[in-house]
Amino acid sequence: MSSMDPLFGRALIVLIGLSSSACEFGTPVQPVHMPSPPTAGTDAREVKGRYGKVTEKERDMRSLSDEEWRRRLTPEQYHILREKGTERPFTGEYYNNHEKGVYVCAGCGAKLFASDAKYDSGSGWPSFYKPADTENVRTEVDRSHHMVRTEVLCSKCNGHLGHVFEDGPADKTGLRYCINSASLKFIPKDKADE
Repeated sequence: MSSMDPLFGRALIVLIGLSSSACEFGTPVQPVHMPSPPTAGTDAREVKGRYGKVTEKERDMRSLSDEEWRRRLTPEQYHILREKGTERPFTGEYYNNHEKGVYVCAGCGAKLFASDAKYDSGSGWPSFYKPADTENVRTEVDRSHHMVRTEVLCSKCNGHLGHVFEDGPADKTGLRYCINSASLKFIPKDKADE
């Protein structure tokens, strides 16, 4: 055995420990496997949402300056949406909201999640088992904080929403979109229908 083997062993133990450690405030780390490229017969709307081109309006939202975002958002919204921050568990406005309606992006107003896909995960953040519109939600690998997670972003303005894990309701999608309240605005059903 070479002198590098013990070092490799220690590195492997650290990696295994990180993969089984807790993510933000005790939520289990379970990165979501990224979808495969579209295949023949895949629903066109789904393909457009995950792999499609960015429209002019979306490009405009993504190109807002830091100054413009600071004017549009509260300090907490800015920290979460633009700096990839996280609110403390059980403190967000919507983690315990049970009203019917839709949740839109606090940055640009894109429809993100419906109340009928919301459930109590016990994590302290609003949790959903699926997006309301797959075109408005995208994911990418997040390697921050010495972990590998799947970050959830608004497709329209590129705002950080939270993370998605594979420990959601097994009888639904099996996914848990763990979303910061400050990245959302809730529109009650009676106003959403207008």
